[in-house]
Amino acid sequence: SQRTEIYRGVVEKLRESGEAYPAYSTPEEVEARHIAAGRNPKLGYDNYDRDLTDEQRAAFEAEGRKPVLRLRMPDADLSWHDLVRGTTTFGPGTVPDFALTRATGEPLYTLVNPVDDALMKITHVLRGEDLLPSTPRQIALYQALMRIGVADRVPEFAHLPTVLGEGTKKLSKRDPQSNLFLHRDRGFLPEGLLNYLALLGWGIADDRDVFTLEEMVAAFDVVDVNSNPARFDQKKADAINAEHIRRLEPAEFTGRLREYFDGHGHDTGLDEAGFAAAAELVQTRIVVLSDAWELLKFFNDDAYELDPRAAAKELGDDAAPVLDAAIGALDGIPEWSAGA
Repeated sequence: SQRTEIYRGVVEKLRESGEAYPAYSTPEEVEARHIAAGRNPKLGYDNYDRDLTDEQRAAFEAEGRKPVLRLRMPDADLSWHDLVRGTTTFGPGTVPDFALTRATGEPLYTLVNPVDDALMKITHVLRGEDLLPSTPRQIALYQALMRIGVADRVPEFAHLPTVLGEGTKKLSKRDPQSNLFLHRDRGFLPEGLLNYLALLGWGIADDRDVFTLEEMVAAFDVVDVNSNPARFDQKKADAINAEHIRRLEPAEFTGRLREYFDGHGHDTGLDEAGFAAAAELVQTRIVVLSDAWELLKFFNDDAYELDPRAAAKELGDDAAPVLDAAIGALDGIPEWSAGA
């Protein structure tokens, strides 16, 4: 990394100031000490190396051990005001001293991320609630970085609610609802999907759900985000997208539909005027752009067949003479125009 020397300098300052210390214990030794003390062996590091004497450190060095560098966590409550969850406190001893470097001296992500944020003067950190348990470590490190002159503040933290899928299961990257490419392929408008995603755990008004980007930007404040988990509702997302489609001017909708059809290899065989007229007819009848192809593909499909069930529903026994009469009347019109 081009920033390796920066991290090494920070590591040296943390060590010299006593904010961090070298730890020589192996995972096996830590587990053995937990077992001997009657503790859960999976508790993690036990802070054993905090107060090693110079002689003990020298003995470990003589064995050829290479230490990691661990941050000395505070021996008091660690609290912060979370912008979503309010005052959040972790008691002393609940978070063990954690490693900042590997035994090779290579800095770990636990160090480089806060250092980079501090040097960029990041003011706010917004992230998922699943990362809440790691926040005390980051805040303790920011405080140490302030004491050694690397940081000038601890950023404000906001832990956003989990988004749930079916049932109470957390939405994962394997769930189709979390795949933005699938939503785009279905024909979601960017503003429709953004509108719905913005309302997961947050709201503007009680009487409507459809908003422009400008309205959402003007109204958003992270302190208004709900701390409870939000559920991804595909039907509601579809409904919001349908409303955004209906709000488009006809010419804008026609252009978007043409771009979508071209990108998916859909050809209606209609000229520009015909396509615009057809687009206007389907604009109020679709939820996503892909729905329009099902309504318009018959224009350029000689093999297109009516759905027998749909035909039976719409074409009753008396439909044929009515259609024949309509065809006869329309055939006699020489010019198709509003005046005619």
